[in-house]
Amino acid sequence: FGAAPPPTPDRVEQPPAAESPAGPPADAVAFLDETTHDEDNPVVLFALEWCEFCWSVRKMFTHYEIPYRSVDLDSVAYQEDNWGGKIRKAIEADTGLKTIPQIYIGGKHIGGATDLFDGMKDGSITGLLEANSVAWNKSADQDPYSFLPKWLHKR
Repeated sequence: FGAAPPPTPDRVEQPPAAESPAGPPADAVAFLDETTHDEDNPVVLFALEWCEFCWSVRKMFTHYEIPYRSVDLDSVAYQEDNWGGKIRKAIEADTGLKTIPQIYIGGKHIGGATDLFDGMKDGSITGLLEANSVAWNKSADQDPYSFLPKWLHKR
């Protein structure tokens, strides 16, 4: 009884292996890449059906008549085998962000709702829409922040 014997050349104590977080599955990474680089649908919203910030983005897209593809990660279509969760891991690996919504235009990651709204205000989003041949209502002039939930404080 007592202390363990000292290490010998044929028996070296190894530190416990650090747990590495599992990266996103390859099929989810491929889905993200294909979806965000689809020339027929350059504006992509990764959303949750119940999320008020996602609703705000949808309202803004509708007001500005911006066509977009919505990937509702919590919808029935993405529930089997946690497919939505796997795609979300791929988004996090790509952006470093865990929050939803996440928006891409022409393969470029824009960010979340407020990033989109800021880009509409400063013109960077309209430039991306034009660069990706997205037709939209250029006469729409409502402040994008007006689409946020009313319980939020004004910015």
